[in-house]
Amino acid sequence: MYTQDTPVHVKLWHKDFWLMAVANLLLTVAVYIQIPLLPVWMMDNAGFSSAVVAISLGAFGLGVFSLGCFCSYFVQKYRRNLVCIRAILVLIICFCILYYMQHGHLFLIEGYILIPIIRFIQGAVFGLAQMVLSSTLIIDTCESFQRTEANHSSAWFSRLALSLGPLIFLLLTPVVTICTITLISAVLCFLSVILILLVKFPFRAPEDVICKISFDRFFLPQGKWLFINLSLITTVVGLFLSVEHTLSFYIMLTVGFALSILSQRYIFINTELKSEIITGIILMITSCLLDYSNGKNIITFISPVLFGSGIGIIGARFLLFFLKLSRHCQRGTSQSTFFLSWELGISLGLFLGYYFLYKNFDALFSVSITILCVSLTMYFVFTHKWYLNNKTR
Repeated sequence: MYTQDTPVHVKLWHKDFWLMAVANLLLTVAVYIQIPLLPVWMMDNAGFSSAVVAISLGAFGLGVFSLGCFCSYFVQKYRRNLVCIRAILVLIICFCILYYMQHGHLFLIEGYILIPIIRFIQGAVFGLAQMVLSSTLIIDTCESFQRTEANHSSAWFSRLALSLGPLIFLLLTPVVTICTITLISAVLCFLSVILILLVKFPFRAPEDVICKISFDRFFLPQGKWLFINLSLITTVVGLFLSVEHTLSFYIMLTVGFALSILSQRYIFINTELKSEIITGIILMITSCLLDYSNGKNIITFISPVLFGSGIGIIGARFLLFFLKLSRHCQRGTSQSTFFLSWELGISLGLFLGYYFLYKNFDALFSVSITILCVSLTMYFVFTHKWYLNNKTR
């Protein structure tokens, strides 16, 4: 039975939307390439410990939050597409600095300080660019009746980047050097800038009173329990990404994402609302159990398919929950809150994986299963009922 929580699949053929969606994909792929790249460069080539890698990866997650409270001010004060473009240009500069450092122009003592700082800046400008993209630019390319589907579709581009970024790194590693791959990340960001420039956004007069610090377009306070529940789940995603994987893992992870898209369209269309989240978490737990049963041999075909299907189903449904929880003119804010929850969990998982659980596979999967069980219990006992009582649409 159709409910107002079911995504309406509207054909989004407007070229401006697709230009922005592809720009979003290129930007996110450029960032996610660095998840497997940084540990390889820092530990294998530069001689850093896994703890320094953990701090560098975790700093990115902290940076994502740093400029969010100024997002509304920037968008009101300056042209919104230029805010996004300038943020991406700073991200490109950061990639170029890393490229220079990876050429050997780095001492260990400098790296302990510089790399976490650069990663923090990358997180800050990536977070700002994504908030402007999701809360303003992508929404502005669609008619009002298409915006839920636009948010739903554009989020899938970012979700696919989670597997495509590491996949590109693994494909390029035998062919080019690590510093060249970092330069490719910068090129992808530059292509994203070009696509944004191809879209014309009309000028909007700013409001009479502009607050420099605001939660608008940044964080949705009434979505705090969804935020916590999703962050717990994506922490497990970060833990999984802290384990060295092969091409087959990320290929099958992409297959899992594709299956989750099909399942939403054909399997869950008439099911009970909470069935998607519960099914997704159970799929992720099953994936962890398969990996745990194989000890250190985590490379299986079925496990990443289940994991990708689970996180795909969960991510799409939680996004719609955030949208339905928001009040009038808070659509962009809810989208940004979803993005922050997603990135916080992944960064936290990467930090925990490299700092406390590096190469301790049994402990890593035990922690992952525990977190998922807590997430499932929280959602089943509290979050779903709370959402039904507080949604506005």
